[in-house]
Amino acid sequence: MTETTPTMEEISDAESFVDCEELEDTPSTLCSDSKGDFQQTDASGKAPYNENLNQVSEEPKNKKTSKTVQTSAHTRTQLEGLLEDLGLERHYTEKLSLSTILQIDEKTITDEPAKCNSDLPWYFLKKLMMVNVVARNVKCTSVCESNCDAASEKTELNFDDLFNGPHSGDMLNPLDIITALFLCSDGFVQQEMALKMSMCQFAVPLLLPNCDSKQCTLMLWALRDVVKKYRPQSLSESKGFIENRIVVSELPMISFVRLGECSLSKSEILNMLLNNTQQYHNTFVHCNLECGDSPRRISNGLAEITWYLPCGNKNMDVFSEPVAVANLRGDIASFETQFSFLCQTSEAVFVFFDNLDSECKLLINQNHKAQIFLVGNYQSQRFSVDALKKVATELHLTNSNILLKANHMNDADFVKKLQNTIRDVVENSKMKMGIEKMADIAHELGIRVDEDCSECQTAKKNADAITTEIQDIFSYKEAQLPLQGQIWKDLTCLEKEEFRLRNVGSKDIEKYKSDLQLQKTKLRKKQNSYDMSNAMSCFIKAISSPGIERCYFLKWMRMNLDNLSREKLSGLREQYKKKYKENKEEIKDIDRQLSNSSLGTEHFFREMGQIYEASLSLPETDPSRQQLQHLPRLCAQLLLDGFPIELVDGDASNIPLRWVSDVLSQLNDLVCPKNKILVVTVLGVQSTGKSTLLNTMFGVQFAVSSGRCTRGAFMLLIRINEDLKKALNCDFMVIIDTEGLKSQELAQLANSHEHDNELATLVVGLSDITIINIAMENSTEMKDILQIVVHAFLRMKEVGKKPKCQFVHQNVSDVSAHEKNLRDRKLLLEQLNEMTQAAAKMEKKEENKSFTDVMEYSPDTGNWYIPGLWNGNPPMAPVNAGYSEAVYELKKTIIQTLVSCESSANKILDFTEWMKSLWNAIKHENFIFSFRNSLVADAYMRLCTEFNKWEWEFKKEMYTWMTNAETKISNFGTVALESEISDMEKYLLLLKSEACTVLSKWETKILENLEQYFKQTEGHVYLVEGYREDFANSAKTFRREMKNSVFYQLEVAADIRRGMAGIDRIKEKHTKELEGRVCTLIEECRGKKVEMTDNELDEEFDKMWNRTVNELSFPELKATNIITSVSHCLRDNLSHKGSYVCELLSQKSLEHCGLVPFKYTAEGFSNKCKKTFDKFLKVFNIEEHVRALEKIADSIIDACTQVVTDKMKRTNNYHDTYIQEILHMIDERLKNNQDVKSIEIEFEVSLKQHICGDAVRQFQKMQKDFLHENDPYRCLSQNKEKFRADFKDLFNEQDQCQKKAEEFTECCFRPAVEDFVNRSLGPDITGEMQTSFEFSTRMFFQYSILLDLLSKKNYVKYLKYIRSYEKYVKEWILDRIVEHLSNGSKMFEFEDKHLQSSIRSINNAINKAKTEKSGNLKTFVKNVCQELGDKLVISQDALGAFMILNNADQEQFAHWLTECVKDMEHTLREKFKETNIQMILQALHVKPQNELFIKLIGCGKQCPFCEAPCEAGGKEHKEHCTSLHRPEGLGMAKWDGTGKLVTDICTSLVISDGCFQCNATKSEWHPYKSYTDIFPDWRIAPDKSLEASDYWKYVLAKFNNEIADIYNLKPADIPETWKKVTDKQAEASLKESFNIK
Repeated sequence: MTETTPTMEEISDAESFVDCEELEDTPSTLCSDSKGDFQQTDASGKAPYNENLNQVSEEPKNKKTSKTVQTSAHTRTQLEGLLEDLGLERHYTEKLSLSTILQIDEKTITDEPAKCNSDLPWYFLKKLMMVNVVARNVKCTSVCESNCDAASEKTELNFDDLFNGPHSGDMLNPLDIITALFLCSDGFVQQEMALKMSMCQFAVPLLLPNCDSKQCTLMLWALRDVVKKYRPQSLSESKGFIENRIVVSELPMISFVRLGECSLSKSEILNMLLNNTQQYHNTFVHCNLECGDSPRRISNGLAEITWYLPCGNKNMDVFSEPVAVANLRGDIASFETQFSFLCQTSEAVFVFFDNLDSECKLLINQNHKAQIFLVGNYQSQRFSVDALKKVATELHLTNSNILLKANHMNDADFVKKLQNTIRDVVENSKMKMGIEKMADIAHELGIRVDEDCSECQTAKKNADAITTEIQDIFSYKEAQLPLQGQIWKDLTCLEKEEFRLRNVGSKDIEKYKSDLQLQKTKLRKKQNSYDMSNAMSCFIKAISSPGIERCYFLKWMRMNLDNLSREKLSGLREQYKKKYKENKEEIKDIDRQLSNSSLGTEHFFREMGQIYEASLSLPETDPSRQQLQHLPRLCAQLLLDGFPIELVDGDASNIPLRWVSDVLSQLNDLVCPKNKILVVTVLGVQSTGKSTLLNTMFGVQFAVSSGRCTRGAFMLLIRINEDLKKALNCDFMVIIDTEGLKSQELAQLANSHEHDNELATLVVGLSDITIINIAMENSTEMKDILQIVVHAFLRMKEVGKKPKCQFVHQNVSDVSAHEKNLRDRKLLLEQLNEMTQAAAKMEKKEENKSFTDVMEYSPDTGNWYIPGLWNGNPPMAPVNAGYSEAVYELKKTIIQTLVSCESSANKILDFTEWMKSLWNAIKHENFIFSFRNSLVADAYMRLCTEFNKWEWEFKKEMYTWMTNAETKISNFGTVALESEISDMEKYLLLLKSEACTVLSKWETKILENLEQYFKQTEGHVYLVEGYREDFANSAKTFRREMKNSVFYQLEVAADIRRGMAGIDRIKEKHTKELEGRVCTLIEECRGKKVEMTDNELDEEFDKMWNRTVNELSFPELKATNIITSVSHCLRDNLSHKGSYVCELLSQKSLEHCGLVPFKYTAEGFSNKCKKTFDKFLKVFNIEEHVRALEKIADSIIDACTQVVTDKMKRTNNYHDTYIQEILHMIDERLKNNQDVKSIEIEFEVSLKQHICGDAVRQFQKMQKDFLHENDPYRCLSQNKEKFRADFKDLFNEQDQCQKKAEEFTECCFRPAVEDFVNRSLGPDITGEMQTSFEFSTRMFFQYSILLDLLSKKNYVKYLKYIRSYEKYVKEWILDRIVEHLSNGSKMFEFEDKHLQSSIRSINNAINKAKTEKSGNLKTFVKNVCQELGDKLVISQDALGAFMILNNADQEQFAHWLTECVKDMEHTLREKFKETNIQMILQALHVKPQNELFIKLIGCGKQCPFCEAPCEAGGKEHKEHCTSLHRPEGLGMAKWDGTGKLVTDICTSLVISDGCFQCNATKSEWHPYKSYTDIFPDWRIAPDKSLEASDYWKYVLAKFNNEIADIYNLKPADIPETWKKVTDKQAEASLKESFNIK
């Protein structure tokens, strides 16, 4: 049989009367009538028919309830039921943590209301964490919508619907949600909720009930963090204030309770009581609030507390003294424990009632410490005067203790009466008790205290052990935290001086830097000499404890230290106030004290960081160092737990880079692979609400108004929820809070402005979005801030970072603010433009004319107007709802901006690299030129690597095309190439047109690749956006160079073919003549009809041969007068240089030039200078100038000699294009030389004569060899024996098929195939070498060479590398190629690949020719040759000799030819296996070593100071740069006075006050800092660290004497620190400089 469950409608008729107070205090079992809900409860707070009601609440919609469902409903408690409805059941055991509720999810950026009950807690938390005063207005839209929809559907008049509004039982009471959340949260979430509720002026839980366990908890810990400021009447004159933690503030407490039924709304009256007429706020939830009339299911027994705090204004203050106000929910008959607690802790208890008949014992039997006041409603029908008299008599109450709402008394009058009563109580208060002291009473009554847990107590004990020792903060810091004091500040000064060299004076720079390093080492030793203080030992031990205890400890520490600092700083501020307009020195002293008297947990972490950093200077095996290795991980775990860590130490204005880096590295290890972050930062003037803004926006707790003077920057980590990770492409958001710029308290300190600039540059550089707080009303201050901020943005633009910004204007509340402030926004943009121009001028980047040049910014979308924080006058004002909403809108915009941002999130280690490089650059005075970032370097390397791949693909394609084109030209006019065009010029034009098409296609492809590359979001490509144009220009230049090269090669090939055409015709004529004579002889011999012996045949053949040779004409091949031709080309090349050149050329004949090694004396130049520039000569070093020119000459001579050698190997005739190529090369080299301005004409003429003279002799020999090789008589005589053999075969009618096939294969195919392989191997080898690390980019190439030199430890090789860079590099490349190809079978694979390719082509050609069945062997051979015409160059001599006297059968010949080709393949394969690598490389047409050299030498420029080679990618880079500069002494630089080698390195010189002189400065002294005036295309950034140049320091220190001996100079004075550099450190510095991971 099924039980019948009463419906809500039936139950609702059970009562016909309910009080308003009951309405707000009803338990969940109450039912509703027209006025509200009422149901008597037992002591547990449960109604007698509570089970049935549970059934109702859980009844399925389909009405059919099974037994199992009913059983389940019976066993489920009220608390379980509500938690299940709210979706919090899991969190009752697994408590909610801060990291969970603060994580950013989709709800963060959507305004979707709660749709079901399980959304309500999160909706409340979202609003509360943003301190939104409407947070308690929580209900599901589905309920509201269904009611609205139902109402809208009914069009007829229905009075029942009008009289019965929506059922409140369908919605949850806010107090239930708050109680549930407190029950399901850990202590830190409870504390955060209490703090935020307090800011909203919501009442907060004092006693938290648990209706299941019938226990309640005193929320002491939850209220610990609430700090209140107020001004009692006693301080109104002095304008002083009291600031203290509310739990330790001893205030009178007034409690309000209800006994039985009551028609007065206690909570609503309390709200009226606490508010003055100017501002009203609902501190307590009551029945007339949204959802306040919903039945309460678990929050009866909840005692809430709030505080009334005066502002010191008599006209506004309701009470002149502070007072705590408690409000107990529910009937005290059901909650005697809570009532007893309130009676023993309160000054007065106000009992609200209607009828006291049956409940008087509860009041009479209580042990009251508090005064009892009875508050009744005389207007109520249930009011009993007799019962009141009885109770009043029993309690000995007077008239003043009884407050009745009399007839005709309205609420305002009644509240006034209550206020007066309370005022009297407060003013005459004898019992003041802080919440902290209430814990003892709670224990006596069996009430739990949330602080009683062992973790909290242990943490408190540990924190107290540290903080109770603090008497004087300054002395304590010196004694217990000594490493961060003056030592750390001195280290900071030394670090900055190392980078800025302000005090170097006339000292040797590197020695000065070395001395600074030694001083730093001493300071680190001093730090290590301190034993770890007791405080730090306790601190490290405590934060090493398990997670929850550690969190409690840090919170206790923070609160204890805040309390201490607040006391100390309040006194200093009073002094500051008194002496503000007096002695400036005293003000400075107070400023210093303010700075020194700040003490927070960050100081302990700062000390921990210094202990760790100092330990790193100890040997790795030192136990002290090993014991501290766990510290960064500890700190990383704290960061992950949501604690902020100090990024910038504001006191020392420095970052402990190694400490912070290692913490972040450990953090990366903890979260990897989920390690992507986005960064949001706030910047602005001090005390403009920056921290409050971040706290409101993200629900976090950066220190605000703690009484301490915060400096520096702090970072905090917030998790990104899974639902938003994909859109944001990150796992965490890093929030950075900074100290206020233009701080008044710190303005007196000497480095204040510099510190502001440094801080702004750092945080802007680290940020993805920067929020800038500005105040339009203060024009001067605004200008200062904008100047700092704009400077930071400009610096970021120049180094490749593109942060976004939002300007925030606070305290602007008008709804039309955005429109009204149009003029202000225009003014702001003008100010920004003005500041941009000023900053651009300072940074020497004057192309930036407006702020929009620096970053994307729109005055309309980039400005936010946010109302004031408080809605009214503090301390009783709640947070302004408009403030919360405006901040929420800003938060949504920020997140949406990050979602749509082009750049990808950084990984944690990338962020670390940015921080390091930014901070190192900030230490220099010239940020932009000092910035060196490994992420930028990585991105640049990737771009270079990709571009090199595209460039090589382009070049390789052109090599293939060029090889085919040269083959076609070589075969032009022969049987191998049939062409409609018979004229070489026209054919050449056709090929050039085809080349242009291919070149254009590949140029477009590279540019498209480049475009696509910059569209990707990974790999930080946005950082190298500034190089995009350089690489695009490089692609275009490369195309032009390739075009010139291709056209030149086509012309050369055509010239050679033209030259050979005449010779070929002569040879062909002679061959045909002989063929006719041989055929005639055969007929004659056969006519004799006698059998002839071999000797007789030989005799007849010799007679015919001699006769024919005598009759043939052999014209002598004409030799070109190469001396005349080259002289003409040389004169033509120099003709534009003037008549003086002709005079110089006439002085010496080419045949006498180049006979001895080139030597330049510069006599003419020297004599000319002596006549006119005596003063100039005093500073101009002729000797050095000549040495520099000779170095240039050696390099050019080597390159030209290589070209001539390559030409000689081709066995071609001389062509004028050869000498023109050489002269063009010389011109290019001279033009590209750094000292081009100082190269005099005598040097150029002398050099060109020397090179041309030597080339003439080589070309004469080449021509002689060519003429000898191609002499028609010699060529004919060469084939005599072959003709004899063919004659005999034909006479004897022998089968020639096999023999002729072998001959054709050996003489025609094999040389052609070998030539094809040699022409194809070069690009393959080049491509193969480029796959290795050392040949992938210019930087890796330089790194590999220097690493190889380091391993060899040979000073001769070092000097060769420095003095003859090109020659050394070419040899090194060749050695590497030989080494690489000698190991393994790669070379054979390449050869075999091309052999197979050519064999396939030959077989295909044979098979195709066979199908044509011409029957004529000559036609067959011609068809084969034509098929191979664009792949193989078949010798015309061999082909001509083969084609005559041939009677072979075509089919048999084709068969044997195929067999012979197989044999040839086998023979060549065996030959390739045996051939020496060196021999192969010499025979190649494309030399891999030359190709790699051209690619890796880049632009060929060298540093104007130390001659280190440029490594910039692409040919058209705007700036030259090199990763590792070297001491100038390695390049023979010496000190004038002593003749000692110079140790100065240009990376140090460019930041010093030193000067230089050279030819480019016209030998006048010029500051190194302004080197770009002289060398504008060079970027010499200071070393990224002091160890970066250790490599060359090690080299000079190790080989100082040997180098000095070779240079015939004195050894350098080596700084002490250089002598300590080991080869391992040198290698490490090499890796650092070249960014090798």
